[in-house]
Amino acid sequence: MNSSLERYTERVEQYASRFPRFPRFVDVTMVLALIGCAFFGTQLSLPGENRPDTGKSLEILLGLSCLVLLKYRTHTRTVVVVVAGVTIAAIARGYLLTPMLLAPLLAAMYWLAVLCDRPTVRLYALVATVALLTVNLFSDGMRDLSPVLTVIGPVFWMALPLVGGSLARLRRDYLEAVKSRAEHAERTREEEARLRVTEERMRIARELHDVVAHHLALANAQAGTAAHLSRSNPEQSRKILDDLAGTTSSALRELKATLGLLRQDDRPKGEGLEPAPGLARLPELIDSYRSAGLEVVVHQEGVRRPLTPGVDLTAYRIVQEALTNVAKHAPERATHVGFTYADSRLLITVSNDGPATATATAGNGASGGFGLRGMRERAQSIGGDLCAGPRPEGGFEVTTALPLQPSAAVEGESP
Repeated sequence: MNSSLERYTERVEQYASRFPRFPRFVDVTMVLALIGCAFFGTQLSLPGENRPDTGKSLEILLGLSCLVLLKYRTHTRTVVVVVAGVTIAAIARGYLLTPMLLAPLLAAMYWLAVLCDRPTVRLYALVATVALLTVNLFSDGMRDLSPVLTVIGPVFWMALPLVGGSLARLRRDYLEAVKSRAEHAERTREEEARLRVTEERMRIARELHDVVAHHLALANAQAGTAAHLSRSNPEQSRKILDDLAGTTSSALRELKATLGLLRQDDRPKGEGLEPAPGLARLPELIDSYRSAGLEVVVHQEGVRRPLTPGVDLTAYRIVQEALTNVAKHAPERATHVGFTYADSRLLITVSNDGPATATATAGNGASGGFGLRGMRERAQSIGGDLCAGPRPEGGFEVTTALPLQPSAAVEGESP
């Protein structure tokens, strides 16, 4: 029965959403049916008893009280008071208390249970039931019935609309909660999608910055050195130009690998793309800067440990960006790159002996670049941290501590 009622209710709601005037049509139909029930209830009496002679005034009042039900959505409490008052007056005048006579009051109590809060429903239901029972016990139309039947009947009929209205309100609240959860889940999915798009965009921006800034700075240094040595040392100049060709070729490969991430095709993941660089390519990176005239000294402390792909890439990119800043702002000074393997951390230090003013500009991003910000974001993305600043004895130093084994959640988010 409940499933049939739910299907009927859903069908009515569908019609109501499709046709804006359908609810008003249902209300008018309901009021006409209640007027008919109330009129029929005034015609009923116990066997051998005559109907009370009240003229037509009370029947007209019952009809008008049914019309008041058209305002049950906006004036629910007022509707209950008016309908209950007219119904109790009819019973007090001697009309037999039947479900037909109570139909308008039962409808008003149903909508009260649906639309109002529980304390209000209890208060109005209690007052209406007590008033109805009191009048019914002393009514002439019920004097031949036992007091038990006189009490049980009204209580039973008054309980039905309250139970039905409470169930309808619970179902409405449940549907609203389900709808709210669905809307919240949809908003959460949209926000998560936007967040993922933003993170991916920042990751690709960091990759492009590292690739472009590194190779262009290195190519510029190599070209300048080759031009300077073209007359005094042609052989060395040709060697540097050969390295320059390798630098530009490497730049094109890395750009292709980075931009390939943006392609949406049916190729298997990673097909045709260069693997992400790591510390295994550090000697190649150092040689490229040495060929441009930068003096780089690498030293290591502790036993070298295997790195996860995220940490390996982050370490390589931080060293690459730090050397790029040195090549742009203090290429004439020696640069020291240190790796210290501790129990759970890899400490990387890149420092140079250049003037503090020049290298500080390179490190703090005063020139408008994003190198230091990108290095810090990379370190934080895998659970590490990074510090950069001028050295007391001159020059600039970049120090970062990276976890050797980041957690699975952080590793999955690493660039």
